[in-house]
Amino acid sequence: MKILAIESSCDETAAAVVENGRTVLSNVVSTQIEKHKIFGGVVPEIASRLHTENISAVVEKALQDANCTIGDVDAVAVTYAPGLIGALLVGVNYAKGLSLASGKPLVPVHHLRSHIAANYITHKDLKPPFMCLVVSGGNTLLCKVRDYTDFEVVGRTRDDAAGEAMDKAARTLGLPYPGGVNLDKLSKNGDNTKYKFPRPHVEGSPLDFSFSGLKTSVINLVHNAEQKGEELNTADVGASFINAVVNSLAENTVNAMEQYGEKTLVLAGGVSANSVLRRRMEEEAKAHGWHLFLPDLSLCGDNGAMVGAQGYYEFLKRRFAHLSLNAKATADIAENPEI
Repeated sequence: MKILAIESSCDETAAAVVENGRTVLSNVVSTQIEKHKIFGGVVPEIASRLHTENISAVVEKALQDANCTIGDVDAVAVTYAPGLIGALLVGVNYAKGLSLASGKPLVPVHHLRSHIAANYITHKDLKPPFMCLVVSGGNTLLCKVRDYTDFEVVGRTRDDAAGEAMDKAARTLGLPYPGGVNLDKLSKNGDNTKYKFPRPHVEGSPLDFSFSGLKTSVINLVHNAEQKGEELNTADVGASFINAVVNSLAENTVNAMEQYGEKTLVLAGGVSANSVLRRRMEEEAKAHGWHLFLPDLSLCGDNGAMVGAQGYYEFLKRRFAHLSLNAKATADIAENPEI
């Protein structure tokens, strides 16, 4: 079974053809990084316009690379939520047009479910149930994956996402967009014990996260140093900040694994590419005897292949959408769209 998948939730226009949820026949990504770099972050209006300009060529290339036509695929899957609403609408409306014109079923896919599904491509033997730490620029949550389309959120951020906090820290340190990636590079030779940052906890909800205080603390550190004319070692600041974020992620993950008696841990989302987080989770897995699954670095960021992987399992559940399908800026991972 072949799924043509479309992704446009943020600043990557992507399309792919995936067979049986695990085999990638093509995966085309048109990035907008250079366009947004001059603004220091994603500008939603520009992102939407660029998606509109690029989506036809990206989908056509995905079909060509897979050596097939729209008639050869079994369904059209598309990210409908969550994300930038204008950007999402480009992909959703294009997919609806393809579905109508070709007569192929339209499969709505949740963006975070797709990030988890990237692991099914990397690890052919991975099957639910398992615990997943989903960490991205817009979302941070601990999710019990009972089945391919059955999710339970057991912990989530109460404010900022971990990736958002990293991006803000990078911007404060004068690093270019994309901040998280450049912060990781900067920090490789830094002293992660040089600066002390708070260890956030959510009272009464030990599995929930909070990163707004961490974000504020690094901003205050840098601004106070500037006002006093003091020079900070940016590599040390970056390393100490990442260490604080990873400590928070690791602590809650360990608690969730123990509380739910899980032995299989999966990482997903753009921040799962962070070298410190990957190394820390490898250490935790070894210490606790867990099976750890990490997505291939090429699949950590937004891409169409992960949408096709999850779209396959949504297809098997006959979760097809009508042409009235709308994009949603926010949606719980456990929520199924109205079909």
